[in-house]
Amino acid sequence: MSVKKQQKLWLFAAGIILTALTLRGAVTVVPPLISTINEDLPLSAATIGILGMLPTAAFGLFGFLTPYVIRLASLEKLIVAAILLGIIGQLVRVMVPTTPLFLVFSVVAFGGLGAGNVLLPPLVKKHFPTKIGLMTAVYVTAISIGTALPAQLAVPVADATNWQFSLSSWVALSTVALIPWFVALFSPKTVAGSAGVDTVAGEPAGGVRGETGATTSADALIIHSSAVATAPPPKMNLWRSPTAWGLTFMFGCTSLNTYALFAWLPEILTEAGLDQAHAGSMLALFGALGLPLSLGIPLIAVKLRNPFPAVVVMLGCFVAGYLGLLLSPADGTWLWVSLTGLGPGTFPLALLLINHRTRTQVGAGALSGFGQGMGYTLACTGPLFFGLLRQWTGSWTAPFMFLFATLLLLGAGAWVICRPRMLEDDFEPAPVV
Repeated sequence: MSVKKQQKLWLFAAGIILTALTLRGAVTVVPPLISTINEDLPLSAATIGILGMLPTAAFGLFGFLTPYVIRLASLEKLIVAAILLGIIGQLVRVMVPTTPLFLVFSVVAFGGLGAGNVLLPPLVKKHFPTKIGLMTAVYVTAISIGTALPAQLAVPVADATNWQFSLSSWVALSTVALIPWFVALFSPKTVAGSAGVDTVAGEPAGGVRGETGATTSADALIIHSSAVATAPPPKMNLWRSPTAWGLTFMFGCTSLNTYALFAWLPEILTEAGLDQAHAGSMLALFGALGLPLSLGIPLIAVKLRNPFPAVVVMLGCFVAGYLGLLLSPADGTWLWVSLTGLGPGTFPLALLLINHRTRTQVGAGALSGFGQGMGYTLACTGPLFFGLLRQWTGSWTAPFMFLFATLLLLGAGAWVICRPRMLEDDFEPAPVV
């Protein structure tokens, strides 16, 4: 590979990783500062509940809308627009004088993040078609880091300055993330074809090589003939696609369970007799397990023709962890939390499958938008229904039964999306002229 091509790859790798670091900061920086914000902007219990649902709702809405504009502009222009939208929302919301405006501009910020969620998979497919597993592992790990750091630093930064600065300080990282994309936009040749990629198919001419250099059974799924590569992608109605719904249920139910545990795990443990500090450390353990999973799962799954057995293992971890938390939360707590924390390994796997179950950039963008848009919408119901069932029954049994039911949907969706079948195969192929 020439020096220029290597430089292009490093440019896009930096852009993808830096962007991934910004995709959760505007969300996780808020909860630790709720009481402080409440001193200036009144936040009732209902408002806090709405604020908790806004991220997944905005991720769902903006994620679902993003694929409709992918054909209108390059992926690089769209990711710049998404980052700028996030920056505007984060800056304006700390300057407004009322709570409703704070919520409105939080939605603006979350919308930019939601669009970024959808755009990263097709960007990986476009610029790193032979390194999909590696790049997915790296950028999902970056998302995990970008989730943890703002929550950890929110209070110390606010104590040293104020809550407005703490919330808006992460705009600096978003600004840095813009740099490689602006460089790409001012270099048209770089945008059009990094690493010798066919920009229509999103894959190198002549097929795709595995990450070790050899063609693997998984890579064979994304190799197609030159006739297919030069044909226009088929018209896709994803509402009628089993592959799209499979990803939706896998991605959505994973997020639903994760957000439900983030919201309610401390309450479950403190009611069982643990002090707040211990419960907080268990929540940190649950979140920390996402880092090794984000890095390891894509690197392993990329070698598998059908990764559904890995999903079964992670579902088993979910079930065992939930049973422990339900039946004996105060004994062996670290074990139950650790098992539960291994379950969301289906999240990075779902992101990997967006690229491994599509042939084209258009297909990857469409599947990413539909799966993440509908999936995050589904995830909104997790903390809400878990809490309502707890309130109605006065027991943790019914809420956990709800989560068990969603695991069945997760498994069914994973069985469909893990099959060695492409999204484009769900539709009539366009005739080759």
